[in-house]
Amino acid sequence: MFGIIRPCRHRMSPGMAASWLAHLCGLCLALRDGHGQVARIATNYDGLVISVLVEAQTAATADLRRTAGPCPLRGMRTAPVATGEGARLAAAVSLVLASAKMRDHVEDRDGAYGRRPVAAAARGVARRWDRAGARTGGDLGFDTAVLLDAVGRQGAIEAAAGPGTALLTVTEPTETATAAAFAHTAVLAGRPANKAPLEEAGRLFGRLAHLLDAVEDLAEDTRSGAWNPLTATGTGRTEARRLCDDALHGIRLALRDTDFAGSASGRLAHVLLVHELGRSVDRAFGAGGCPHAPQPGAAAEGGGNPFGGNPYAPGAPGQSPYAPGGPDHGFPGGFPPPEPPRPRRGLLAGCAVFAGLCCTCQMCCTEHENPWSRERKDPWCDDCDCDGCDGCCDCCNCCDGCDGCDCGC
Repeated sequence: MFGIIRPCRHRMSPGMAASWLAHLCGLCLALRDGHGQVARIATNYDGLVISVLVEAQTAATADLRRTAGPCPLRGMRTAPVATGEGARLAAAVSLVLASAKMRDHVEDRDGAYGRRPVAAAARGVARRWDRAGARTGGDLGFDTAVLLDAVGRQGAIEAAAGPGTALLTVTEPTETATAAAFAHTAVLAGRPANKAPLEEAGRLFGRLAHLLDAVEDLAEDTRSGAWNPLTATGTGRTEARRLCDDALHGIRLALRDTDFAGSASGRLAHVLLVHELGRSVDRAFGAGGCPHAPQPGAAAEGGGNPFGGNPYAPGAPGQSPYAPGGPDHGFPGGFPPPEPPRPRRGLLAGCAVFAGLCCTCQMCCTEHENPWSRERKDPWCDDCDCDGCDGCCDCCNCCDGCDGCDCGC
């Protein structure tokens, strides 16, 4: 998995987290069904935003979901997953961009890619993925040539960049590619009026993706002597942060001008592209922590849980639409409900499940069930970025009930 948007499940209500996972699994399965098992390694957190945007502009219907079979990464559970043109467009874009990333590694002779057999195999996979992405994109009316053209121009732009070159000159190809992908979601959804604002949101999203990648790699690139846009153009972290904050503000304004059909899916798009993207910027610049202050008395009354011990608790006046049992709970028309609790397993059955979880690395690599109680558990190698996370985030997520949000959610 790769990407800049990495939401923590502790910051989402169960329904929103289930919807996010449905798009992630839908992208993975669209890659498998259309391009084979190997293509699933192109699954990425950012690519699913394409699927989310298509669904957010489409009237909610039952055929936007299908039930997928058990998967080790879901703890061997079935789950509703996103389907349709949004998932296929996300798969096409992910394949083309993954092939470009693979070629970049080959050209830079990174790690194992420096070995001739590995490099030759990688080039072959990249060519197949280019053709596969173009084929799927063509079926959806999306010309992936704009992506390939942007990738092709990137190398020449980087080679010509030097001190004094505008940093946005280097990010332009990435901006162009993501703008085209975001804009085409409006075409698939039949909402041409959304094309211009989504194109702007995509352009700024591409800018952020390029800048955050440069910031996160700066220390390692400096140590190894690898090319980095910040070093090459002489841009400092302060200026890079200013550009990121400007891009975040522009995305927020563009989303306000976008007409989302489904309220629940529209809010998921907002959470990913405004709140989680903002946290990604904070994380890259080492400014972690939640930008929203806890509700007064939350620690004493609800342990930091925005749905416990405060006016937004389930059943209370002003209840958040994201809270369990809220008006947007369930699908269609809202987020899918979480799975109901299941009965405990016996001693022997639990031991068998424990052995299976260990042998398939689910205990250390993915969220899983306790073999006996069936309670959901974090993986042992958890990479949750929720500061102070202890079963629930210690911050107030404004889109999960906080009335302090000023961004139009």
